[in-house]
This record gives sequence, C-alpha cells and structure tokens, in this order.
Amino acid sequence: MKHRTLLAVGIVAATLAMAGCNNANQQQEKTDMTKLTLTQEWDKVFPLSDKVEHRKVTFHNRFGIELAADMYTPKGATGRLAAIAVSGPFGAVKEQSSGLYAQHMAERGFLAIAFDPSFTGESGGEPRRMASPDINTEDFLAAVDFLSVQPNVDPERIGIIGICGWGGMAVNAAALDPRIKATVASTMYDMSKIAREGYFGSADSREARDEQRRAWAAQRTEDYRSGTYKRAGGVIDPLPDDAPWFVKDYHAYYKCPRGYHERSGNSTDGWNVIGTMSFINQPLLDMAGEISNPVLIVHGEKAHSRYFGEYAFEKMTGKKCDGKSMTVGNKEIMIIPGASHVDLYDDQAGVIPYDKLEQFFRDNLK
Repeated sequence: MKHRTLLAVGIVAATLAMAGCNNANQQQEKTDMTKLTLTQEWDKVFPLSDKVEHRKVTFHNRFGIELAADMYTPKGATGRLAAIAVSGPFGAVKEQSSGLYAQHMAERGFLAIAFDPSFTGESGGEPRRMASPDINTEDFLAAVDFLSVQPNVDPERIGIIGICGWGGMAVNAAALDPRIKATVASTMYDMSKIAREGYFGSADSREARDEQRRAWAAQRTEDYRSGTYKRAGGVIDPLPDDAPWFVKDYHAYYKCPRGYHERSGNSTDGWNVIGTMSFINQPLLDMAGEISNPVLIVHGEKAHSRYFGEYAFEKMTGKKCDGKSMTVGNKEIMIIPGASHVDLYDDQAGVIPYDKLEQFFRDNLK
C-alpha cells in the first residue's frame, strides 16, 4: 500500500510538473508571438495628419499569427468611440492605401486601425507573401476581436473597410461575423473569382483550371526541392509599350514615389507563385446574400475591376446594377464618374468619397 501511495504521489507530481511545463511553454509561445519588428519612424507614403494620434499596435488571429497595425485616434477624443478596421489592397501594406483611409476616418472622429494581413508587411506568418481566403478573412475577424476589447472603443459600433482584394475578404467577413455592423468594399476584387475564371472570364473552363493546377503543383515540388519559394514578381517595370491600361494604372501607383513602399509585394517582387493557389476552389462571396448589416461598395466608373463590385452587389441583393449607382435595402453600390481602379487608392485624383464613407459609418455605427 505504501508503494502504491508513493507511486500515486509521483504520478500526480509528474502530471503537475508537466502541466506547469506546458503552461510555461504556452506562456513563452504567447510572449514570442508578439516579438514583431516594427518600424517606429513614420514611413508611410502619405503625411501624418495633425488631427490624429498615431501608434503601432499588434494583435493575433486564431491561427496564432501576430498582426501589426497602425492605430489612428482623433486628437483629444474622449469616451468610447466607433471603430473601423481597414486592410488592402491585395499585395499592399498598411503604409499605403489602408493607412490613408484609416487616417482620414480618424480625422472624422472614428478610431481606426490599418493592418498588414498575415504573411505580409510587418505582420507575422511564414512563409512570406502567401494568401488564404480563410486566414485573410480571419485577419479581419481578429481585428474586430482586438477592437472589441479596447477601453476607448464601443464594441457595438465596429465597421470594416476592405480595399481592392481585401474588399472581397471584407464582404466574406461581414457574412460571417454579425459584430461587423457596417462594411465598405472600395475598388474591390473578388480574388477567388479571378483565380477561378481569369480576368473577365477569359480562363473560365475546366481545361484552363486544370492547366493552372498542374502549374501550381509543379511549382510546389520545385519549391520544396529548392527550399525556397519562387516569387511571381510585383507590378511589371519597366512598362512594355503594349501594357494594358490597368497595368499602367498599377504602375503609376506602386512603382512611382506616389505609392512605392519597400515592404509592398506589388512594389517589389510580388507574391509567391503558389501564394493564391487555395482561392481557386473557395468562392469568397457564396454567402454574401445572407449579410444582414449594411454594405457599401465603391467603384470607379472606368475601373477594370468594376465588374467584381457589380457581381458582389448582385450576390447580396439579387439585382443587377449595370454600371450605375444603386441602393437595395441596406446594400448600396456607388459608382464614381470617370474614376479608375487606382484613383480610389489615394488622394491624387481627389475622388475617394470620404464624406460618403463618414456618413455611411455614422448612420450605421450608432
């Protein structure tokens, strides 16, 4: 009996020791997870406004990836504020368009964060320059998690803005999370639609998709063999004479002082070749028709991407808009006359409808 008692005590002690070790390891992992290298000096492609306070923050998603963000707060603000999380464009960083949008919204009284998605910019995740419809949608939900527990944020008044490829992710996030009370998708792409069909349906066939799958599969084998991930390249530079208009539009932003940033894949060497592989089988907007809360889609009249926004609007409402601004219930699409895709990236053309965005969020984040 004495030996059995000692054995039982030993087992309990070992179990407790193991639990303590596991807790210590978990705590260490939690501590390590926040060790991102964050640039402290101002390195945005736009100037800091004297109407806001700015600081760097971090938060984690449910995959354990730590995300880096810039927080913009109205100067002198008190009490609990309505808050907005912003991300995009696809292949950009928070020092570009998303930060500009966030700063403008903070100037107008909202607390706003612009975050780098997983695997990009100053955020964590390996290998770098990967994308995932699941993980990147989760990035938006994690931003809402973070904002919901801030002492100066009203958790019942949180909205999101997704730009370009993160517009599709924002719509998908809104279809998942009712905490998101209002959503804006600006100059949006549906990355799953383009992966599945090509631009304007140019590769929308089983044969074309099989060819793409074979190319990705071969690249995966080669990447594993070499121990590196081949990059697809950012925006082409120098521009060939026969470059499509939308490529010239991108070049004018990402490759010029107007929008170039060294951490932006679009400005430098792009995504991994296999970086968007999972999008081909996972339509982002399938459940968009079940979004209860308000959504505003903003597009330029001359944007090559406008059809993505029209497609999203139709998925949400069952109504075609055919290039015109429309409102159906609490879903709206706003078409900016004469504007291109990149005109909605920054203030150069002066067409981003900040007044409209402010009113939309004021009306719906009450």
